Amino acid sequence: MNPHEIPSVTVDQVPDSGVYLLDVREDDEWAAGHAPNAVHVPMQDVPVRLAEIPADQAVVVTCRMGGRSAQVTAYLRAQGYDEVVNLVGGMQAWQSAGRPLAGGDGAPRVL
Repeated sequence: MNPHEIPSVTVDQVPDSGVYLLDVREDDEWAAGHAPNAVHVPMQDVPVRLAEIPADQAVVVTCRMGGRSAQVTAYLRAQGYDEVVNLVGGMQAWQSAGRPLAGGDGAPRVL
């Protein structure tokens, strides 16, 4: 899949609920701050943890800036996940938009 053809959404298009937010960053990035309702599956673990990712609901994939999540989005779509989109700008855009962040301990964070 051409990187320019990867379905994407901007932060303001992500609803506060009803979407599965998949964070594919590394453990240390996750611990530094993540969206409160996100599910953490590091990029390299996605193939072996595929069954954990719902195929029947909207999935928004995020990373730090959007590059790794674009790759995971392309991979998931190739696996038949039709409702998967990439978050443009990743968690940096999320934070810049003033969306909430939590740390590994659940406490509010700033990246």
